[in-house]
Parts: sequence; structure tokens; C-alpha cells
Amino acid sequence: MFSANNVTCRFGARTAVDKVSFTLERPGFIGIIGRSGAGKSTLLRMINRLTDATSGEMLWEGRDILGLKGAEKRAWQGQCAMIFQQFNLVPRMDVASNVMHGLLNRRSTLATMFNLWPEADITRAIDILDRLGIAEQAPKRAEALSGGQQQRVAIARALMQDPKIILADEPIASLDPMNAQIVMDALRRIHDEDGRLVICNLHTLDTARRYCDRVIGMRDGRIVFDGSPEQLTTGVARDIYGADASFSEAATSTSIDRLDDAYAEQMLT
Repeated sequence: MFSANNVTCRFGARTAVDKVSFTLERPGFIGIIGRSGAGKSTLLRMINRLTDATSGEMLWEGRDILGLKGAEKRAWQGQCAMIFQQFNLVPRMDVASNVMHGLLNRRSTLATMFNLWPEADITRAIDILDRLGIAEQAPKRAEALSGGQQQRVAIARALMQDPKIILADEPIASLDPMNAQIVMDALRRIHDEDGRLVICNLHTLDTARRYCDRVIGMRDGRIVFDGSPEQLTTGVARDIYGADASFSEAATSTSIDRLDDAYAEQMLT
């Protein structure tokens, strides 16, 4: 259903993504891991067409999405929702309106400027918020919510698009372990219940093992690992991150238990 073939992205002399190829034959929950600067975010932004590729092709059901322009490109972006690390909400706008902004490319500019939405859109937005356990937050300003709640609003906005693909760029990087688990549970549930393809950039190995069907590891713009969560051993992780034997998974864990263990170990040394 989706394949990337020798996709490369260069910014001047720097190569951010270097001849990346992989194929997804069915909707899965895909995790992409790697250190900062490995090319993870650039890869997602190319899929969503927020960043142009230098060369290669990306095929969705046989069509090269890298060649889309104008209305076709905007239509693709409507099918390919993006969730960002920093939420990208309108802070002073109420939660329900933020969710309905997922329909910006399908509603008139005048209607959205004056926050005029059909009743059906409002009802659907509330239903999605209820699904994510935050319907009671609908009338509040987005800035009044916790980080975990704001990220769930961002997920609701993505669902409002009714996308075929959800791309999440380190959606839990700025969250505490409790909210990180709530957000990842929500994304996994969306995949399981809706059958949507989810591609999620992650920075913690335990999260990738717990939630993903398949894990892709990137280093210096290239794929250096592509396999099941069970194959993601500590040795493989060291190779992905370019780390030596002192590398500790506990230091990158989002698990409350693992964090407690890491703190205890630090206090003893």
C-alpha cells in the first residue's frame, strides 16, 4: 500500500535522508527510532509533503505522492494527518474549534475565520474528544489544558480529517511518563479500532517495543534496522544510536518503573 524507493533529501551540502527504501503492505503501527538528526522528522515531513524530496519516489497505492502539486497535493495532505511534538494548537481558541481546524482545507476560509461551523462538524468534534476521554474540555481554551490533554486535542484534530495515515513526530517527547502512556494508548487504539496506518517517530526503546508492530531504525539519514520489536535488542539499539557499551536503555525509558530503577541505580553509583 505504501513504499519509499531510494528517497533522498538534501539541504544544501547536508543529506538529511539518504536513499531510504521500505515497503508497508498493510496498515500497521510503525515506529521510527534514532538519535536527533537521524532524519526521522524529515522522512515524515516528506510523506506529508511538508518537505520536498531531492530524489526517489514514494508510492501510495501505486501513485507517486512526491509528484503531486496544487489541489492534488492538498488532497493528499488531507489524507495524511500530522501530529507534532509541540501540539501546534491555537492557544487562545477553545478546544472544540481547534479540533475542527482539521477541516480547514474542506471548509471556506470565511467560515473558519469567523469560527462558523456546521452543527454536524461540532457534533463530530465532540464525539472524537469523547473517544479520547476529554469531551468535558471542549469549551475551554487550549492553553488551559495540560500537555497530555493538548496532545490528545491534536490527535482529535488529526482524526477530524478522517485520514488514511496518521504521522506522529515524537508525540510524547515533551510529556511526563503518565501522559506519554495515555497518548500512546490512544494512538494504538486508533490503529486497532480504525485500521489506520500509524507511523510514529519515537525516542524511547521501551515505547517502540510496547506499541509498534514494526520498528525502523535510522542513523545518519539511512535505515540501519528494520524488524520486529522482539528483534530490537540492546546491541541493535547501540548500533542505531552509535553508542558504546555504556549505553543504558533505562536512561531513555518512559516507563515509570524503569525511571525509578534508573534513579535508584544512579543514587548507588
